[in-house]
Amino acid sequence: MSDLARRVAELAAAAKAAARPVALASAAVREAALRGAARAIREDEAAILAANAEDVAAARAKGLAEAMLDRLRLDPARLAAVAGACEEVAALPDPVGEAMESWTRPNGLRITRRRVPIGLVAIIFESRPNVTVDAAALCLKSGNACVLRGGSEAIRTNLALARAFGRGLAGAGLPAAAATLLPFTEREAVPALASLRGVVDIIVPRGGPGLIAAVTEAAKVPVIKHDAGICHVYVHAAADLDQALAITLNAKCQRPSACNAAETVLVDAAVAPAFLPRLAAALAERRTELRACPRALPLAPGSRPATEDDFRTEHLGLVLNAKVVDGLDEAVAHIAAFGSAHSDAILTRDEPAARAFLARVDSACVYWNASTRFTDGGEFGFGAEVGISTERLHARGPMGIRELTTWKFEVVGDGQVRA
Repeated sequence: MSDLARRVAELAAAAKAAARPVALASAAVREAALRGAARAIREDEAAILAANAEDVAAARAKGLAEAMLDRLRLDPARLAAVAGACEEVAALPDPVGEAMESWTRPNGLRITRRRVPIGLVAIIFESRPNVTVDAAALCLKSGNACVLRGGSEAIRTNLALARAFGRGLAGAGLPAAAATLLPFTEREAVPALASLRGVVDIIVPRGGPGLIAAVTEAAKVPVIKHDAGICHVYVHAAADLDQALAITLNAKCQRPSACNAAETVLVDAAVAPAFLPRLAAALAERRTELRACPRALPLAPGSRPATEDDFRTEHLGLVLNAKVVDGLDEAVAHIAAFGSAHSDAILTRDEPAARAFLARVDSACVYWNASTRFTDGGEFGFGAEVGISTERLHARGPMGIRELTTWKFEVVGDGQVRA
């Protein structure tokens, strides 16, 4: 074992030891810790923003794309939102100990399925420093400890945020190790953390394909992937085209670096001649490149030809693919072939068509007449999110506090023995 792997194991073991006190802490203590963390973040605003400015300058010097710089950058408003998310999570109903269901057997045994923390949650993420606080807050609220590994480009910011969060834990009498940020930028830290069977109970990677593959291949613990967001907007033949234009522009341009931003617009052939010229003009005003299929190309002035690879790419920037389709069946088939089971929308006034789309598109989040940008823990009322799972087991879609719990069965008897 290398020195780095040994140090990762030591920090994870300390976080694991902190998991039990957090799990047994009262809801009031965990809530106080979250409110204290929010106060500490506000008090440390100058230091956190200074650290972030250093990270952004270093990332720009390395040639990081503007979309990645946007994910990395904090300003007073974004930092205030980070602190506010702590308080929103604190105010959520406490999931720990919740009775999910209960029943009594004919022999008199009373069985209750009760929600309990998972234990030690490891979260590996890139670029976006708000994840440091969102993840720690959700883990704490759900009675878990966490060990976090952020991207090297945000190391100064993440350390400053983690220090503030730790003060909130300590102020409430909880061990600061319950929210441990690994201070290492070496890639070796990722497989070292993912291999800690018996220490780490579950690991959540959120980032690009390289990170997902590295964690999945190295993991000896269960993995819940926050995978690519190749999201679609389908403009149906019965769409309100004014509404469709507004939703499509929001889904693509409001924050193109987000995983829930649309990457492809599918346009029904019946409305393509009316819709695509308007969309192309509006995207040009927003400096967004449109890559069009052969049928869409002549209808979208200023667009360039799309390749098959374009339809498989999470652009994470001001690039949108366009494809003309002959109805709902082709739209659903395209999403099944090219999508990532993240978030997909249909825009239509035809309820049977919308219901068919919602039933047939097998994605974590499906929308009718709304932007895919709403796939977000905060927007769903979860306060924040650890990630957006595209898996099928345990958690799917935005992962909030309930997705960070498991359950146990409490069985109460009065002397029963099995025959």
